[in-house]
Amino acid sequence: MSAAGWLDAAVTTIALCWRVERRDGVTIGLTAHDRDLEIDGLVHRAAPGMVPSAITRSVGLEADTMDVSGALTGDAFSPRDLLAGRWDGARVTIFAADWTGAGAPVPLGEGTIGAVELGDHGFTAELLGAAAALDRPAVEATAPECRAALGDRRCRAALRRHWARVRAIDERTLLSDVDEPVADAFGNGMVRWFGGANGGLETAVAQSAGRRLVLIAPPAFAVVADTLVELVEGCDKSFATCRDRFGNAANFRGEPHLPGLDLITRWPGG
Repeated sequence: MSAAGWLDAAVTTIALCWRVERRDGVTIGLTAHDRDLEIDGLVHRAAPGMVPSAITRSVGLEADTMDVSGALTGDAFSPRDLLAGRWDGARVTIFAADWTGAGAPVPLGEGTIGAVELGDHGFTAELLGAAAALDRPAVEATAPECRAALGDRRCRAALRRHWARVRAIDERTLLSDVDEPVADAFGNGMVRWFGGANGGLETAVAQSAGRRLVLIAPPAFAVVADTLVELVEGCDKSFATCRDRFGNAANFRGEPHLPGLDLITRWPGG
């Protein structure tokens, strides 16, 4: 039966479904139906508490968004994982399906998870549509610092990674068993957790000295000694660091020699 056929039937058999794909590859399926449904090889678990806002589809240039609310029940979305950012940027596809399995699913919308808010009775997640990318600046502003991210396709510098073990941690201060290769090598870098409750998450590093790293924020979950981590060296985005430390001046994405608005203050007596 075609999609139009089962949607126009006298007795409807519509089930609202979600397919959520996290950036780490974990994929789950949810449905507002009262029992689990298998669609395209993925079992969509019954989650009657999941409720979407009104779905608006248009052909204009507005950055279409919508909200999805739900109760924090079961193992699909836990408050800890939501606050830790495991679901940030996850790809969400929403569609209507025939719970009898007779018709083809009808897509209703898709996007990525943006802002997530937790309340007393559940959560609300904002879904950003493809048109939301139009809100980004059309051109880049000039700046003396590099606008590329270390290791991306514009920077092209190879990321420098080091395996390490956590020896101790106190709030935002982490002590590893690996010496930094140069002063503040891990500053503006990243700690990637490969063990413990934080496995799969990343924590930004503010600065480093020797084996001591100061994190931007405390890890989402408690850390035990001897946890395996990957330390990724960072870059302060200055031309001197790009040229001298990484030997990558040819790919520097900034304007370090362009006069700025403070040019007048550089003159004698300015």
